[in-house]
Amino acid sequence: MEKNFRSTDIDKIEYTTSVGENKLLRSSFSWMALAMLLSSSAAFLFAFNPDFTALLFEQSDAGLKPTIFAYVAMFAPLAFVFAISFGLNRMSYSTLIILFVAYSIVNGISFSFIFFIYELGSIATVFLSTTALFAIMAIAGYTTKTDLTKLGSLLMIGVVGIFVASLINMFMSSEKMDYIISILGVIIFTGLTAYDVQKIKNIGHEIGDSESGKKLGLMGALTLYLDFVNLFLFLLRLFGGRKN
Repeated sequence: MEKNFRSTDIDKIEYTTSVGENKLLRSSFSWMALAMLLSSSAAFLFAFNPDFTALLFEQSDAGLKPTIFAYVAMFAPLAFVFAISFGLNRMSYSTLIILFVAYSIVNGISFSFIFFIYELGSIATVFLSTTALFAIMAIAGYTTKTDLTKLGSLLMIGVVGIFVASLINMFMSSEKMDYIISILGVIIFTGLTAYDVQKIKNIGHEIGDSESGKKLGLMGALTLYLDFVNLFLFLLRLFGGRKN
């Protein structure tokens, strides 16, 4: 498969039947649901099971500090995303599945840290709000007749912008900048949800029993999963109730 998932030119796509579109969407959302289940399970396990929590923290003279395993869990997800994205055309479908499942679990382990920072009730409220907002934008992306290609390009530039701004703010530690970045993050990933659903719908004709078609479903799932978790994390930074 020569196409890059995010660079597909919608104007060049030949529309076939809604059956093909729906098949790709079903595949993408099914894999996304599995990823969410694995991530949630891993997050709860490492947050509330003492044996697993001990893998994340160790005692020091200054108190508890993250272990090497914790740092690996925090930074490994990015490596998995790059491996899946750049290995799409080179790796087999089964290998991509293994990487996708591993990524979902490792990402879930990194999410366990939010349970030590935010109140459980606050996390649940933000999660439900994220689910509702994601569903609304997904429906909007599927049903709208407006071509969102140009909007998607602008939003991807915005993703790069907030990533760079976040890196800078790691050194500045500005609460005001953090607040602005979070607001922009919510806006950007809300828009990307609609854009990505439309993109998956528009390339639905490529889905089938071929391995390349199955890979598209997996990449669609990864894209939607990233939209959801980023939207959730930015909303949590804005509205999450922190522990004292």
